[in-house]
Amino acid sequence: MPYLGSEDTVRELRRALSNPNVQSDHLRYRNTILKVIRAMSQGVDVSGLFSEMVKACATVDIVQKKLVYVFLCSYATLNPELSLLVINTLRKDCQDPNPMVRSLALRNMTNLRLPSLVEYVEQPLTAGLRDRAACVRRVAVLGWAKLHNLQPSSEIDAAVVNELYSLLRDPDPVVMVNCLRALEEILKEEGGVAINKPITHHLLNRLKECDVWGQCEMLRILQRYRPQSEDELFDILSLLDASLVSPHPQVMAATLSLFLSLCSSLPAVSLAALERVRGSLLAACGSVSREMRFTALCHIQLLLRSVPGLMGAHYKRFFCGYAEPAYIKQRKMQVLVELVNDENVAMLLDELKGYCTDVNTDTAQAAISAIGRIGRSHSDRCLEILTELLALKQEHITSAVVQTMCDLVWVCPQYSNTVCSALEGCEETLQDSQGRQALLWLLGVYGEQVSGAPYTLEVFIDGVRSEASLGVKMELLTTTMRLFVCRPAETQDMLGRLLHYCIEEETDMCVHDQALLYYHLLHCGIEETRKVLQGRRSDPSLGVLIGRPAEPISQWACRFNTLEALKQCSIETESASRGSPEHFTCDPKSNPDLSVTINCSQAENVYSDSSADVPPSTAEVPLSLSLSPALSPEEFERLWLQRQPMHADQGADKIEVEEEYVCLKEWVLSTAVPHCSTQSLQAAMQLVNIQTLAFTPPHTLPWRVYLYTHTQHEPSGNTPHCTLILGELLYTGEASQRTVVNKGMCEGDLLRKEGGEKEVKVTLIQQPRDDKALKGFLSILTTVLYTLSSEKN
Repeated sequence: MPYLGSEDTVRELRRALSNPNVQSDHLRYRNTILKVIRAMSQGVDVSGLFSEMVKACATVDIVQKKLVYVFLCSYATLNPELSLLVINTLRKDCQDPNPMVRSLALRNMTNLRLPSLVEYVEQPLTAGLRDRAACVRRVAVLGWAKLHNLQPSSEIDAAVVNELYSLLRDPDPVVMVNCLRALEEILKEEGGVAINKPITHHLLNRLKECDVWGQCEMLRILQRYRPQSEDELFDILSLLDASLVSPHPQVMAATLSLFLSLCSSLPAVSLAALERVRGSLLAACGSVSREMRFTALCHIQLLLRSVPGLMGAHYKRFFCGYAEPAYIKQRKMQVLVELVNDENVAMLLDELKGYCTDVNTDTAQAAISAIGRIGRSHSDRCLEILTELLALKQEHITSAVVQTMCDLVWVCPQYSNTVCSALEGCEETLQDSQGRQALLWLLGVYGEQVSGAPYTLEVFIDGVRSEASLGVKMELLTTTMRLFVCRPAETQDMLGRLLHYCIEEETDMCVHDQALLYYHLLHCGIEETRKVLQGRRSDPSLGVLIGRPAEPISQWACRFNTLEALKQCSIETESASRGSPEHFTCDPKSNPDLSVTINCSQAENVYSDSSADVPPSTAEVPLSLSLSPALSPEEFERLWLQRQPMHADQGADKIEVEEEYVCLKEWVLSTAVPHCSTQSLQAAMQLVNIQTLAFTPPHTLPWRVYLYTHTQHEPSGNTPHCTLILGELLYTGEASQRTVVNKGMCEGDLLRKEGGEKEVKVTLIQQPRDDKALKGFLSILTTVLYTLSSEKN
């Protein structure tokens, strides 16, 4: 027996194929051909047997034909001249009485993929479109698509396209779906198959006849059609109603995507559709297929953007299984964070606590991070769990806990005392650079509250020569400088040693330059150093609103049932990092479908008597507000503090204008607003696409609310202009002595009115500058405040 792959193997197979005795015995001949196919599948080059295999295709044995056709299609491109010998046999088979033979011949005729054979293939394909057997029509329809891909530059006869359109009404559902796919390929440059009202209703009526793949294909193509009337729209939705609760997740997802596309202007209908698919999505989350579970979780994340409470009662369905892969566990934890409320927070935290000791370090760190995000609204229990995890003294757990605590106190500084007391002694367990950077940052910002902070820093400074992380060195410099400002006696010596090493011995230029900067800063005096290193901090009395604001469905509907839903990152509301970009650029294309368009009024007089119900208005200015892209608390604070110190010494009634931004301060007579509930205020703001980012509790003085939005309008018919507006509402409870009325921002005319009314001070910062958009937004905000006041009264 010759070795596999040797020349003797091919020689022996050729001898057997040419042996008349073997050819006369159909079973032996078929087995020999099977040996050729087996050798080909194992990587043996049997292309030298092409002539013998061409002769073997002239048989009435269907099994032998299939085996030979597999060989010929694999080696046809290597033997284009000999492939011409196969065409006669294939064309003859296309007229065979057996429809299986006809369909097999048509399929392999197009699978040869030789441009020189196109002229021989067109006539059998045209005849196949009119064949009485459905299996032949199925192959012929797809054959035209293959023929077009083989020669994309050539145009297919219009008669063939019309024939394909007529086959959309073929009684066989597979032929109908194949026609859709073929027309999509052939008419790709023209935008695909044309969908009109008769075709749409025909496809919808026959939707149930198709298999799962066919239904998904039809539903995808039907998204191009737009109903001509509301009655037609609801007729289409009625036909789709059964598919919306299909037991097949693929059909359900495709139907919901079509629903959302058709109901873009009917948010109530879209929300009802989301409610109906809840059961199907939950069932998909328990699927045996891991890929199906992951896909369902990603799509649930999209749905929670607009309906945060959609899965609230079913949070236990997102508990992680022991044998589940890490990527599914992490997605489930992201969903669990979105489902937290006062009723289930205790159970969710206990569940997440169990994941923190998972054998997979990524899963454990993701669970710790999830606990930290929940801690922004439910701090006591979360801090207790994080402190218990520190006691385990495991490197990856300690590092994740320290980073989580660092992010937690950045957003909620009122928890700094608890965090600082829990950090004692954890530096011995930290080994990775990210954990040590987080610890150093905490020591630098809250070093006054940590009694052993200088001793911990001394350990880092003594080992700075062996430190490999650039980030740790730079954080160590900043932390030591901050600690020196507040505790100079304990830190002076180690600061000198650290600066000497970084300036004289450090080879990295980033660390060297930063140390040199701090050295020159110290020469300017301790007060100047303190001003630079100890900037303003967040007000501990401010509570941060966590959770993603309810987005319009239209913002993510185009990504539903696509790969983009699987590629999206974590849906955390706030950024996990402490840093934030110093400059914010608003891209008008980031929100192409603004859900709320308000024709607002340009407020020239924002002052009103107590008897007035709504503020006066004048000329209308078209303006759109948007919550996207979302702004994290860190970014808001950075942008707000950049502008506010410049106006600290200015009068409250000034309008500060620069080329890149505008700062506007106004008073609004709305004393009942500070006593409204937080939920009412947030709901009213989000109704007009204004996001409330932070607030003080009602009946607290001074009462503050921080908010932001993005504006977009088309000035004088030009391209849309997009701006970012940051705002603060301040109520001190004291009567103001004057009311400022802006009669024209560009001219800066200010009208003072004496009085003793208690008012809410509105401070707005806009970047980039857009006077009309700022006035329009002020009018919208004023209307909301007046409406809340009237309802409260």
